[in-house]
Amino acid sequence: MPVADSIDTAQDFARTLFYVYLALIFAYIITSWIPLPYNVWLNRIQRFIYDVVDPYIRLFRRFVPQLSMGGLGLDLSPIVAILVLYALNAVIQQGIEALR
Repeated sequence: MPVADSIDTAQDFARTLFYVYLALIFAYIITSWIPLPYNVWLNRIQRFIYDVVDPYIRLFRRFVPQLSMGGLGLDLSPIVAILVLYALNAVIQQGIEALR
């Protein structure tokens, strides 16, 4: 297997991991807004999403204040987390590309 193929595989893997985690963050945001009916499987899926995404989001909650608008609080930490994830993905992709 040539080195170029290994680099392409590493880039594809990193890109796929990025998009899967991004989808999990969006699912986390949506499930936090919408109350789901109690269902064993929905509860397990939601718990999995929270267990995977919440530690990452909590990193940013310490530094990003919540916006208060009337009686509602708007948490901007997922937006910051997504932006950092995009930047991290770009750095990783460039780092892998530099190995060529």
